[in-house]
Amino acid sequence: MRALAERLNVHRKGRQAAHPELTLTGMYNVVAKLRAGEPLTEKEHVVHELGLVSILRELHDALDAAVLDAYGWPRALDDEGLLERLVALNAERAAEEARGVVRWLRPEFQRPLAGDASSEVLELPGLSARPAGPAAVGTPSKWPVTLSDRIAAVREALDAAPEAVDTERIARRFKGAGRAEVADILAGLTALGLAMSLDTSEGRRWRAARGGGAPT
Repeated sequence: MRALAERLNVHRKGRQAAHPELTLTGMYNVVAKLRAGEPLTEKEHVVHELGLVSILRELHDALDAAVLDAYGWPRALDDEGLLERLVALNAERAAEEARGVVRWLRPEFQRPLAGDASSEVLELPGLSARPAGPAAVGTPSKWPVTLSDRIAAVREALDAAPEAVDTERIARRFKGAGRAEVADILAGLTALGLAMSLDTSEGRRWRAARGGGAPT
């Protein structure tokens, strides 16, 4: 998929560099017509020739096929079939997350951050029992011993916060928690899609990401 995407990017940039009057909108309008079997206008014929749009279409078709193969899905799926499978997969991933299982999205970055360089998933115990109400980040509790428990604790603190909070406030939630380590965990949760960082007039703030699941 990466190789095809790179070829696609090189093709588009190359055609636009050779013919600055070409636009992506114009080229993709021609792609849409080719797929629909509709006749091209005179202007669209020019775009087709200058943009080598048939090659652009072939690259997209190959990329689509590679993505379907990666999911293990039939290449003949229509839009309705794709949507049904994506919705089902999203529900499956959300259920996994509720059990404390998070699949890597960027393994080379996320595994070292979580202290695990080999596993296919990150298991965070107790996530399904995290508090759902808007309780304030208040009385300090003991900082967990293991990294996985610390990650789960920081996420629970984010979920419990009624508003976006800074790193210092999260660190004060736990006795013995270092601000730098909490900051690293917050960065890891953000990379996993479980937290969001916000730049405010008062500095960086964090909040829990809502409605997890599989990227679509």
